[in-house]
Amino acid sequence: MIQVPFPPSRAALLLDFDGTLVDIAPTPESVRVPEGLAADLLRLRDMLDGALAIITGRPIAQIDHFLPDIPHAVAGEHGVMMRHAPGQALRERELPVVPDEWVQAVEKAAADHPGASVEHKKAGMVLHYRRAPEAESAFRELASAWPVENRGFHLQDAQMAIELRPLGIDKGKALRELMAEPPFAGRLPVFAGDDVTDRDGVRAARQMGGAGWLIPDDFPDAATFRRWLHDLSEGHGWGA
Repeated sequence: MIQVPFPPSRAALLLDFDGTLVDIAPTPESVRVPEGLAADLLRLRDMLDGALAIITGRPIAQIDHFLPDIPHAVAGEHGVMMRHAPGQALRERELPVVPDEWVQAVEKAAADHPGASVEHKKAGMVLHYRRAPEAESAFRELASAWPVENRGFHLQDAQMAIELRPLGIDKGKALRELMAEPPFAGRLPVFAGDDVTDRDGVRAARQMGGAGWLIPDDFPDAATFRRWLHDLSEGHGWGA
């Protein structure tokens, strides 16, 4: 069993959502929060004196929908939007704007490939082809022609998707920002995720003296990770 190498009194838990806490679903809105997960997260939050956060590619409003009143802090869209404490105003970075012609082009490509979709975000978008794998080549052809860096963006592969994200925004930087404020400050970060975009969070957590794990490298799937979280919430798997 993987063990957190320090006790709860020294730890902060910062977790990805899709593919880590919940199973990947055909569409972002069709995910289901498994029974018992909310209770486990609430026990962990109490055990950690509040130091529980979600760092996700989703907008914060979606985490509030799926995990209402559970995490103390949330970083949405990889850190584009931050809320450091319950009820606190959102912190929003100055963001580039996606050109209309890019939006129109990918919307047409999605329409030409039933099952493909475009997820629009505050700053950027995600081109999903999980339900239409043949759309990948069309999306890539379009995106490769865009001068993304000149417009303040970069392209990031995700699970069966291509994401257009603002430059200088990633989960590692979001983790460091959250760890600078109470109740996270002075603790050691424990981060877990499942996607290419989560590697920055893993790297940052380890560089700060904490722990970082990925699915499926360290846990075979989200269900196994949830069982591990349940054991943590019952006091098992913590170091001295």
